[in-house]
Amino acid sequence: LGRLAEGLPHLVLLDLGLPNMDGFEVLRRIRDLDPDRWVRVAALTGYGSEEDRRRTTEAGFHHHFVKPVDPASLHDVLREIA
Repeated sequence: LGRLAEGLPHLVLLDLGLPNMDGFEVLRRIRDLDPDRWVRVAALTGYGSEEDRRRTTEAGFHHHFVKPVDPASLHDVLREIA
């Protein structure tokens, strides 16, 4: 989060299962850094049910990747951003 304050990247791959705060809280803090410029954030998780995808969408994640990430899917997102 400290490095994001220096400048927002085009995409953040954010693991949901972090040790000190979950990815949902990290996403909220990213949004608080610059609410007018929303960086794209992709959830990275081991869970891929419809409920899991619904939760990440409702939280504001732009994409939902299930580990291991399919390289072609990631490439498609990067191409879309470029």
